[in-house]
Amino acid sequence: MKEKIKWTRVIFLIGVTAFVIGTIDPLEGSIAIALGSALIALSTYKTQDRHWKIFTAALILIVFGVVFMFYFSSLGGFGGKSTLSWWWETLILPYPIGWLITVVLLISRLVKKKKLPSEAKKISPLKLP
Repeated sequence: MKEKIKWTRVIFLIGVTAFVIGTIDPLEGSIAIALGSALIALSTYKTQDRHWKIFTAALILIVFGVVFMFYFSSLGGFGGKSTLSWWWETLILPYPIGWLITVVLLISRLVKKKKLPSEAKKISPLKLP
């Protein structure tokens, strides 16, 4: 019997793929990272995953940082002949912080998922004579 494909699982996998592809070049791939993070947050929200709030907070941080990164880039960037102080870069910091939170959560989910089958073997049902 064929199982139905769960659309939330597909969205999660597409989000992780977009997130990883965007990570190859974090500046040019910032849109892919933001979209991947949005898809991950959406799928974890719809499945009521226990980490959905953290994924959503990371999404907000990423979008906030990416918006300011593009804004400052449109103004000519920092340093050199630019009139912007280096302190304005602190508004871009949420982007790598949100990225790091998402990476840590994805890795921890992967590790816990791999641990579960091995722990299940340790717990054996009560054997009756």
